[in-house]
Amino acid sequence: IFFFRFHRSPAEEPHILLECDSSVLDSIQQHLKLYKIRRKVTISPCPELSLWAVIPGDTSSLPKCADQALLLTPDPRAEVMGWRLIAKKGADLSEIIPGSQVGDVQDYHRHRYKQGIPEGVKDLPPGVALPLESNLAFMNGISFTKGCYIGQELTARTHHMGVIRKRLLPVTFPGPLPPAGIPEGAEILTQAGKRAGKFRAGGGELGIALLRLAHLQEPLCIPLAGDRVELRATTPEWWPKGAAK
Repeated sequence: IFFFRFHRSPAEEPHILLECDSSVLDSIQQHLKLYKIRRKVTISPCPELSLWAVIPGDTSSLPKCADQALLLTPDPRAEVMGWRLIAKKGADLSEIIPGSQVGDVQDYHRHRYKQGIPEGVKDLPPGVALPLESNLAFMNGISFTKGCYIGQELTARTHHMGVIRKRLLPVTFPGPLPPAGIPEGAEILTQAGKRAGKFRAGGGELGIALLRLAHLQEPLCIPLAGDRVELRATTPEWWPKGAAK
């Protein structure tokens, strides 16, 4: 979930735009309305808007080319994810960002899987994914000075102890994949048969998996239908130094 502020000063009427996984739109609206109480707050979807990811390139002139954009801001998670662009549906992207090329959503997912960036309920299943194991501390997703939120004490204690044994990591499959692909939640083993983690989600030869850091440098595989699918895990270059230790 991302929050974007549209009002520029306290004197203006507040307008907050929330970006979320479309599959949980209804549940998020219901959750927000629980806390509305009697406040004069309108909570509604914005089907007239479209969201774009501007993948890194020459971004030095982006803000100067954004006259038609309602919002053009750096992706708050990591510099490698470029910019988030929100415009009205039907807007001409070539006019907003001259020289840009429009890809498809799979290009975006491939880029973020390559960088090890989780997004949405498939990568971060509610009630299962833990903030620190999901690397949210690296992506401006956790505050260690603000409270209170569910799981705050455990998250803060784990962070300050500095012991995180599992993390979401980008993985690649160097060999051919089964026709049905890799099932979400498939168990990952070392060549010696030890449990190393679980495959979370992906597309094609790229994906993301929750892995024990102790097995990061070992050959890994996923047993499927009597066969073994090999995979390799890497540490993203944008991570802080020493994060994978």
